[in-house]
Amino acid sequence: MFSVQQTMGYDAAAVSLLAILALTAFLLNPMDGRAEENSRYERIAALAESSPMVTVAEGLFLMGTGRTAQASFSLEYPYDDTEQPQRRVWLDQFEIDQQEVSLGEFLRWLNRQHRSLPREIHKLIDHMMSVHAVPPDTLAHWPALYVTWAEATDFCRSHGKRLPTEAEWEKAARGEKGYLFPWGQKPPTPGLAMFGQYHVHEIPIVASVDSGDKGQSPYGLRHMAGNAAEWVADWFGIDYYVTMPDRNPRGVARGRYKVVRGGSWKSAPVLLRTATRSGASPEQRAATVGFRCAR
Repeated sequence: MFSVQQTMGYDAAAVSLLAILALTAFLLNPMDGRAEENSRYERIAALAESSPMVTVAEGLFLMGTGRTAQASFSLEYPYDDTEQPQRRVWLDQFEIDQQEVSLGEFLRWLNRQHRSLPREIHKLIDHMMSVHAVPPDTLAHWPALYVTWAEATDFCRSHGKRLPTEAEWEKAARGEKGYLFPWGQKPPTPGLAMFGQYHVHEIPIVASVDSGDKGQSPYGLRHMAGNAAEWVADWFGIDYYVTMPDRNPRGVARGRYKVVRGGSWKSAPVLLRTATRSGASPEQRAATVGFRCAR
């Protein structure tokens, strides 16, 4: 029989061996530790689907808002005077994504470009999968959020595209006749757009980028109001509408903020108007801002 000392010696050796085996398994097994985390993002990226593009024909459209006086609150009146005066603007033909760039597409692009995953996106995915059990196929079709203007620009360029100009975005959203909202003149309802949501922890309450048929623009674009607000190419010019050219305007030469359009899942109805303008620092990462590409 083994003595007590011998048994303790063998037990210690066994514990050491098990520890070594556990460490080896941790390093080699793709479902453990950081490798397991990485596999989450890879599964989402593997489910990515690119948006089809829609052609917007050359021609004139009404840009901005014409009304100046406001007797009582109405969505037909300007959000502020930066969207005035209303202009008839000519745009050459262009193409634009029917859908917002998805989270799956953005993760796939980050991986192919060997870029690190932004901390905010990392935290969002881990929280949604670990705490709320949101599956990868759902997250893959969410709009890409927490994206800087530069990242959106680089994404589009690497796909042979670019961010739309502010004028292109507005024409694609409202059509030639200057609709108040992408779907027409009716105020927003839950069946037309994802808006008016709130969550104290900034957890996005968004819809799949390929949903939203009832709220489509005259050109068939989805979520041009609500869901994710969208970066465009232009710098924000406060009085640009007064001086902009009548053909293919591209914004002021420089500025502090880049234009953001369309409103988001958190927005009030007034921010969903096709003429409403807003802006953000190009370095900002927000739970409310995404993008789509044009060419």
